[in-house]
Order: sequence, then C-alpha cells, then structure tokens
Amino acid sequence: MKEIKVFVVDDDPDYLFQTVTMLESKGYSVISADSQKEAEEILGSFKPDIALFDLMMEQQDSGFILCYRMKRKYPGVPVILTTAVSKETGMSFGLNSEEERSWIKADKYLEKGINIEVLDKEIKKLLKI
Repeated sequence: MKEIKVFVVDDDPDYLFQTVTMLESKGYSVISADSQKEAEEILGSFKPDIALFDLMMEQQDSGFILCYRMKRKYPGVPVILTTAVSKETGMSFGLNSEEERSWIKADKYLEKGINIEVLDKEIKKLLKI
C-alpha cells in the first residue's frame, strides 16, 4: 500500500503532538503545522492525501479558511474539520444539509476527543481504502 500523507493543523501543541503520534502509530506519514499561517505556507509546496484541520486557531474561522483554500488548490483532497467548539460553547454545526456543505468545505466534521480507531476508519473511508 502507498504511503498516505496526512496534514494535521492545530494550535494546541498537546493535541497536535497526540494526534501526530497516534496517526504515525497507524502507519501514516504526518506533516503538521501549529497555525493557519504556517499551514498556508506548507500548502504552497506540499499536497497531502488528506488533511485534518482544527476549526479555531488564530481566528475563530481559521479551519474554515484553510478548508476553502485547500479545496481551491487541491479539490480532490479530503478535509476533516475538528473542533471542541460544541463542547465549549454549546454551538453546533455539521455537514448534514446542502446549505452547510455549501459554505463548510470540509468532507467530514469530528468533535475533538477523537479515538484513533474512529479517526483511522474515517480516513480510510474518505480515501476509499
């Protein structure tokens, strides 16, 4: 099987380290960034097979912006958007309606606290492997 390149972006260093470590333990090749700005620089020269973006980083909508820019540059690359916003604020959203999918350019939305087995399954489903 070909090496799968996962791009993980999160401004929480502990969560980023944990996610990268878990993905590498499953055999994925992982590139990471800790900000929207750094992620945009990396995307200038790196095409991942799949991306995992935190929703709120420098800006409250950093993840949305990264999803949009990723889809413009690499339309076929699946994006998983992660957040703890529902737990922290009570606000919720998803990708259930056509309207939500029209402005949220992610392919999957997951609440943080993601079990590695669930994440691995979602990655494989999105990549059809």
